[in-house]
Amino acid sequence: MPVFYLLVAVLLIVVLTTRFGVHPFLSLFITSILYGFLTAMPMADIITSINDGFGSTLGKIGLIIIFGIIIGTFLENSGAAYTLADKVLKLIGRRRVAPAMGIIGYFVSIPVFADSGFLLVSPLNKSLSKRAGISLAGTAVALGLGLTATHTLVPPTPGPVAASGILGADVGLVMMLGIPVSAFALIPGLFFATWYASKTFIDPNPGASETDIETRLQDAPGAMRSSLPVVVPILLIVLKSVATSLNDVLHRDIFAALSFLGEPAIALLIGSILALALPKKLLPEMLSADGWIGKSFKDASSILLITGAGGIFGKILQNSGIANTLGESVVGLHLGIWLPFLLAAVIKTAQGSSTVAMITAASIMVPMMDSLGFISEIEKAMVVLALGAGSIVVSHANDSFFWVVTQLTGMNVKTGYRLYTLGTFVLGMGAALGVFIGSLVLT
Repeated sequence: MPVFYLLVAVLLIVVLTTRFGVHPFLSLFITSILYGFLTAMPMADIITSINDGFGSTLGKIGLIIIFGIIIGTFLENSGAAYTLADKVLKLIGRRRVAPAMGIIGYFVSIPVFADSGFLLVSPLNKSLSKRAGISLAGTAVALGLGLTATHTLVPPTPGPVAASGILGADVGLVMMLGIPVSAFALIPGLFFATWYASKTFIDPNPGASETDIETRLQDAPGAMRSSLPVVVPILLIVLKSVATSLNDVLHRDIFAALSFLGEPAIALLIGSILALALPKKLLPEMLSADGWIGKSFKDASSILLITGAGGIFGKILQNSGIANTLGESVVGLHLGIWLPFLLAAVIKTAQGSSTVAMITAASIMVPMMDSLGFISEIEKAMVVLALGAGSIVVSHANDSFFWVVTQLTGMNVKTGYRLYTLGTFVLGMGAALGVFIGSLVLT
């Protein structure tokens, strides 16, 4: 019955938002409470889940969303985003924007969280799509899938690192094998984005005409200055990752400074400050409630509410115990390397978080590793990657990243399921196939 209630909940969210036009925040909030009652959760647990889900989700990515939107607003209004777009288009051509965004996302998400990466690269993606005259749907899905591929399969992202620790796998070996597996998985993902998702037209910037863009380009900063608000935060976050791996040899003060500056919220704050230098002349009204800053805050408010409500839905599902119920039903199947994949997939689909899915599924796998024959270092690493592949399948309404992608792209819920959710299924199955082939060759 919990699985049936989950399907009903997802259907209810889609119907409320698309058929009746209910705001996604209300749809998610109402459905979360209804699911809690249907599964007989104690009322005190429902309230705790609401508070924890909303607070923890926005605690992790709330400031990142705000500063990311400020950067995007200044990149767009100053013309800097279009300066970068023209430079990139000359290198890759108008026909290759979607694959290029997928590849950019693939590399960015190795050191940078997927949410932060999408917010940082989204302004460039929108301007590239606008200048190329193509739909934002294909390029945004490609970017989201590229970010997801390495976020779930390549350390030092938290999921693979945590699963490696639980299973006693070598993190370096997981990274070495995760890079080719994630690259293999991204190929069908990019085909999906280019040949299917791009068929749905979403205007990258409906408020900007070609004349507006040309006008902005006249006063736009150069490519170097335009890139700083995006590149500097990425570099700071990368340096934090490097510092963490070199903690034993770095001076304590240097490590503390790099850890502080590389915290995503601080890094994007620095990017926001650098974005203030993009306009030809920074005017006080740009920072007012009715100016660029005020507009960016209004844009951020809806995204924050919806992302927080997605966190509530995910936490309600997590605390309802559906993940454990589904996990236990899968354990008895004799599936070899497909078992950890399926475990992580059902837990991910049930509660939304890839990291939680990997940690939970890894914990279930621990007592079975020897009996299933996963003994060597290669086999342990393959199990971690199978968990990572499963944690991709599938991203939907209980995943905060689903809402970041759809809201920043202008997709409604129905379109998000049809394009991004289906895209994560394609990506996850590609990763699973890569793990399966690797296990046949290497073990």
